Amino acid sequence: MNEQDSQSPSNSESTHSKNAEDKIEELHTLTNRLANELERSRIAQYTELLNRPWKLIGLNLLSGAARGVGIAIGFTFFAATIIYVLQVLGALNLPIVGDYIADIVRIVQRQLELNTY
Repeated sequence: MNEQDSQSPSNSESTHSKNAEDKIEELHTLTNRLANELERSRIAQYTELLNRPWKLIGLNLLSGAARGVGIAIGFTFFAATIIYVLQVLGALNLPIVGDYIADIVRIVQRQLELNTY
């Protein structure tokens, strides 16, 4: 019985140290994965950008101007397409659609007359 009791603490110590080594290895792997993810996300470049407010303002102005130009060009193409489709439908002289388009034209002309006086 003495022999078993003396082996039991050494087994628990080796199991405990092996368990601790596994946890340390897992923590090391997790830390390396986290470091790689941070490098991939370019967090250092973002932090550097936050420390240079004039560069951040310049980049935001440039991106805002580009977004505005893109919206203007997109709306122009969209409106031109809608106008073209309405012209084609108006040329077909469809009874329901033609009346609808005529109403739209009258409303626009009335608004233009009110705004010019």
